[in-house]
Parts: sequence; C-alpha cells; structure tokens
Amino acid sequence: MKTFLQFVLFMVIAVVVILMAIVLGGSGAWYFAWLVGTGMIVLITAAGGALLDAQDEHAADEARARVADA
Repeated sequence: MKTFLQFVLFMVIAVVVILMAIVLGGSGAWYFAWLVGTGMIVLITAAGGALLDAQDEHAADEARARVADA
C-alpha cells in the first residue's frame, strides 16, 4: 500500500509540474533554475553550518583533553 501511495504522490507531482510548464511557457526554465538554485543555496548553507558545528565541537573536545592531561 505504501508503494502505491508513493506512486500516486509522484504522479500528482508530475501532473502539477506539467501544468506549471504549460502555464509558464518560455519562462519555465528560468523559474526552474531559480528554484533549484535556491534549494542548493539552502542545502549548502546547512551543510556548512553542520561542518562548523562539528569543527567547534572537535576543538572543544581537544581543549578539554589538553586541560585534563596537564
């Protein structure tokens, strides 16, 4: 049943995308690039934030280890 619901969801998304392409006409590619670019910026920013957090945590762990060794 889950597979069928996923199939129906993807078909609905496909129909919406096709209808949007018909309505937007020639400017559809611009909107697609804008949406993909915005999504990529958000994902890259989130990944950068996660990496910064991991680096800060690693540096704090190393500092605590140095203090414990001293």
